[in-house]
Amino acid sequence: MFDTLYSQIGAAVGVVVVTFAFLKGDEPERVGAGIYALGSLAALLVQNDIQLYGPQWGLLIVELVVLAAYAGVAWKSRRSWPIWAGALQSVIVVSLVLPAIDVRPPIAAFYAVGNAASYGILLVLALGVLQAWRDRRALGFE
Repeated sequence: MFDTLYSQIGAAVGVVVVTFAFLKGDEPERVGAGIYALGSLAALLVQNDIQLYGPQWGLLIVELVVLAAYAGVAWKSRRSWPIWAGALQSVIVVSLVLPAIDVRPPIAAFYAVGNAASYGILLVLALGVLQAWRDRRALGFE
């Protein structure tokens, strides 16, 4: 996973956004950051880099659990960013379902979709943290 400079930069961006969410976010942002961090680590553990074609069932299960967690945060929160994070996560889930229905995209296509959606999730999480931080400062709580 961390064998190229691009992947190391992406991981660094993820760590910065998750740290920012834990430090400056409210409860929904902290939960979302935890979901992202745990989901990323679990996906690293279960992905099969050798299998170039066919479904990766373990990774699909992890991504479905992450999608359910974002749906739970969106259900309980009044923020808009969990809905966007859930929508982007559903793109990742659909890209993992494609090999199961016998559409055979190369693994590089899945990586491109997963990376783009993950950067989108990080972006909406960071925007949610900034909004929560701004709202707290406007109310004089910080």
